Amino acid sequence: MTDIDPAVVPSGAGCVECDAAGGWWFHLRRCAACGHVGCCDSSPAQHASGHAAATGHRVVQSYEPGEDWFWDFGTARVVAGPVLADPQHRPLDQPAPGPAGRVPVDWQSKLN
Repeated sequence: MTDIDPAVVPSGAGCVECDAAGGWWFHLRRCAACGHVGCCDSSPAQHASGHAAATGHRVVQSYEPGEDWFWDFGTARVVAGPVLADPQHRPLDQPAPGPAGRVPVDWQSKLN
C-alpha cells in the first residue's frame, strides 16, 4: 500500500497541532505515510483526520500503547499494515487524555 512508509518515525510524543496551540487530546493517531501524530476524531480538534484530508495521507495507525491497528480514512475501514518505525506509541508516562496539565476537568463533556 503506497499510503504506508514503515521507515518514517513519528513526529513526536503528542498531537503536533494541539501541542503548538496549547491544546489537549483524547487519543493519538500516527500517519502511516509521513509520521504526523494527530489527535483522534473523539478529540475536540480532530487533527489526525484533518491531516488526512489536507494531505491525502489516508492511513493512520493508533499511537496508543497496546494498540497496533490501522485505519483508512478513504475507505472508513480497518486495514492491515506492517510494523512501523519505533516508537510504537506515545510515552507510557503520558496520560490519555493528555498531555498532563492541559486536560480540562470537564474533558468528557468536550469529546466528539
